Amino acid sequence: MAIMLNTTTTTTTTFFLFLLVNSLLYYQSLARPRNPNSLILGLVPASRASLPSLPKASTSTRKKPTDVLDMMEPLREVRDGYLISLSIGTPPQVIQVYMDTGSDLTWVPCGNISFDCIECDDYRNNRMMASFSPSHSSSSYRDSCTSSFCVDVHSSDNPLDPCTMAGCSLSNIVKAKCSWPCPSFAYTYGAGGVVTGTLTRDTLRVHGSNLGVTQEIPKFCFGCVGSTYREPIGIAGFGRGALSLPSQLGFLQKGFSHCFLPFRYANNPNFSSPLVIGDTALTSKEDMQFTPMLKSPMYPNYYYVGLEAITVGNVSAIEVPSSLREFDSLGNGGMLVDSGTTYTHLPEPFYSQVLSVLQSLISYPRATEMEMRTGFDLCYKLPCQNNSILTGDLLPSITFHFLNNVSLVLSRGNHFYAMSAPTNSTVVKCLLFQCMDDGDYGPAGVLGSFQQQDVEVVYDLEKERIGFRPMDCASAASFQGLNKT
Repeated sequence: MAIMLNTTTTTTTTFFLFLLVNSLLYYQSLARPRNPNSLILGLVPASRASLPSLPKASTSTRKKPTDVLDMMEPLREVRDGYLISLSIGTPPQVIQVYMDTGSDLTWVPCGNISFDCIECDDYRNNRMMASFSPSHSSSSYRDSCTSSFCVDVHSSDNPLDPCTMAGCSLSNIVKAKCSWPCPSFAYTYGAGGVVTGTLTRDTLRVHGSNLGVTQEIPKFCFGCVGSTYREPIGIAGFGRGALSLPSQLGFLQKGFSHCFLPFRYANNPNFSSPLVIGDTALTSKEDMQFTPMLKSPMYPNYYYVGLEAITVGNVSAIEVPSSLREFDSLGNGGMLVDSGTTYTHLPEPFYSQVLSVLQSLISYPRATEMEMRTGFDLCYKLPCQNNSILTGDLLPSITFHFLNNVSLVLSRGNHFYAMSAPTNSTVVKCLLFQCMDDGDYGPAGVLGSFQQQDVEVVYDLEKERIGFRPMDCASAASFQGLNKT
């Protein structure tokens, strides 16, 4: 919340002098961005079930991002999202965090013993993720309250707010002599998760396209988080805000792409998903279909597309509500493309319409016990030969139709998914779509990471468009040299 400075008792001359100093102080922390090159990172599938963070986006001019060449990171796969490894500090400490296109802040858990996650039972039972220790890094230091990143993380429109919160005197603030660190922040996520911590600067190390080459990004800014609510693992924000990883590496005028491995590769250390950032992500895309990015007036830092219809099997396309392809006067609407949300979410009553069409086309018995146990709305008992979960074309296809005549046919494993191993030549599969529960606020729908598996998704930030192309992501990872087999 912004702290209002009282100037009602000052003279007109003093008032304008104060505004002048204010402006000078603000622009001292800003610089022009450089033109970026290319970056390749690796991803590993996992799946967060929460909806994305939607904090207020800052529109201020930003600090000059770091120039980075092509890069590649082979990453480990887990079951509940897609993880990216961050090598931070001197000597380097490797921390695995979620790759999230639905938020900006990059943060890591800090303190192996002191880090506390409230309502994170899985984390308490198995602390498999490492934490960052700033005291063990000679290059780590707290960010300043005068930093534009500090202003951004506090969602302030006034650059003097953070230093005022830090306890600086007004005389030091207007003289640009405040040296206090950025105050602690609280960052919230759409499904109710909260993290609290401090903004920290340290050296980030990334591999080049040749894994034997390492590049150093000094003074990378991230959240050093000591306490969270329902957020046990750190996050690398890939939105378009100043704090995001692509922004700090200088790629907001280029783009990035990812190709998520199917979840059957989870916890397999030999396979990784390719994440490419920079020029390389945008080359050789002549045959790819692109749909325009929609600019959200409420959340301009995130990636929205317009969904026009959904086709189920050979049934005529189900026209979607206008809220999924445009915004209302308040900025609500659009379909958010979000790697940090596991399953695709659709609004009511459209969601129920899709379920009704599916039910009319599927004649197999419902698995109501599985529906009650998992919370998914549509589960079926399917016959399978030799107890194989591969059930072929027993279920209808689902196709998304986006603006600009772009169609994405979901692969068979991207809508109905086997909930357990087959028994007695029967396998239970559930539709991994969910209903939006946020009413009319924020995005009208979300394209989750599960439905993006085995799809090359290209974020062309320069031309403000997103491309979709079905792809064998395991083969793509092998081509990039990410697989160990």
